[in-house]
Amino acid sequence: MSVRYDTRTALLVVDVQNDFAHPDGSLYVKGADTVIAAANREIAAAREAGALVVGTRDWHPETTPHFAKDGGTWPVHCVGGTWGAQFHEDLDPVDHVIHKGTGGEDGYSAFSMTHLPTGETRSTGLHELLQEKGIERVVIVGLATDYCVKETALDAIRLGYEAEVVLDGVRPVDLEPGDGERALATIAEAGATLR
Repeated sequence: MSVRYDTRTALLVVDVQNDFAHPDGSLYVKGADTVIAAANREIAAAREAGALVVGTRDWHPETTPHFAKDGGTWPVHCVGGTWGAQFHEDLDPVDHVIHKGTGGEDGYSAFSMTHLPTGETRSTGLHELLQEKGIERVVIVGLATDYCVKETALDAIRLGYEAEVVLDGVRPVDLEPGDGERALATIAEAGATLR
């Protein structure tokens, strides 16, 4: 069954950036090419229905506690302004772009960032944008299932949106085998629809 779009719905295209979606990227997610194809299909359907299309990008500084070299978990990726941080060239254009992790925060969710030294949560501006546009429902595609997609879906539900995740439009990192499946179970348990 295909996803329904209308003017109260926003499609969130999460982090389809070169470092995640291109085989030469520093944190390439296996199967990302299928995500790009699914994202483009959903972008076309959303546009046809007059829905809002928002793309998110990690946009990190060169030094951040998010990176392993600075004490975090991840290899250097999506440094603002670099090739790795750009949307993959095969991804169709979006209406709005939200940047995450710009001040060295953990920016998993499209809606919020956690300032690592203080633990303070800050908005990315997405919730405010969706409120301004009268959005009640979000459809989510992108990378990666077990991090940014999961946190985006959970935040959407916490903020009162209906949330739907398009299964052929997401892929996991799977740092631990099964992380992606566990993330989908958590998303469904929280009340999102998996389609």
